[in-house]
Amino acid sequence: MHSLVFPDGSGNTGKKVEQQLKRSREAAFAFAVSSAGVAHAVSRACREGDLATCGCSRAARPAALPRDWLWGGCGDNAEYGYRFAREFVDARERERGGGGGGAGGGGGGGRSSPEYARAVMNLHNNEAGRRAVYSLADVACKCHGVSGSCSLKTCWLQLADFRRVGDRLKEKYDGGAAMRLVSRKGSGGAGAAGGAGGGGGGGRSSPQLEPVNGRFTPPTQDDLVYLDASPDYCTYDETRGIAGTVARQCNRTSEGTDGCELMCCGRGYDHYKATVVERCHCKFHWCCYVKCRMCTEIVDRFVCK
Repeated sequence: MHSLVFPDGSGNTGKKVEQQLKRSREAAFAFAVSSAGVAHAVSRACREGDLATCGCSRAARPAALPRDWLWGGCGDNAEYGYRFAREFVDARERERGGGGGGAGGGGGGGRSSPEYARAVMNLHNNEAGRRAVYSLADVACKCHGVSGSCSLKTCWLQLADFRRVGDRLKEKYDGGAAMRLVSRKGSGGAGAAGGAGGGGGGGRSSPQLEPVNGRFTPPTQDDLVYLDASPDYCTYDETRGIAGTVARQCNRTSEGTDGCELMCCGRGYDHYKATVVERCHCKFHWCCYVKCRMCTEIVDRFVCK
């Protein structure tokens, strides 16, 4: 099992992240990635026999799989990983009252409170993270036969590399939807995140998330949602734990997030020469050590003003 840190309030790290990110787009991404990480790690651990409570995947044979291919092997147990992550990661948000049903106001001061709204938001993004893992799982096959003839194939369910999951969630982060918590009487709906918004019957108020801009299509369970605009990450802010970008090293030629134009937030950057000493011309000697020379190089460095 991988060692994971979750923004669920269990430990100082989670609490600090939560205090910094609040209800922003970045918080949405952090919760989604954490939930996805749990689902992915547990699913893989089941397959590898690291957990006593689960084993290989029992997913049904895909209808599109050719009839002469065998459905077997030991696949990643995505179903168990999904269920475990839902129960484990969502536990704190449901305690806050974001779980609907009989949860009521939880500990956040009622269904119209900022704490309740954040719980609903976090539950939605947790679900989006798990769904990203589940939806990217695909069939993997191995050939059998004389001299690699592949006369027979055995196939199983395999999760996508977690990098692909992260890329999918990054796309959702870029297109995240600004939401607000509203109360609808008598709707009895489940709210956002498949039940996260609570539900009541009759004339009860049923708080749920809806887009701030009513002209936009409501987000699906696969999309990320947030309630507050992101803070200014360019400027140092100790109370929010924001380091700012002053004196940050940047890449003058890059057009990405590490580029000086973007990272320096329009303030410009300084250029200086730096002396770098590092190992070079390394050779392996039998047996058994590596001998290197130390080389000195003058390199350009760029830092934000």
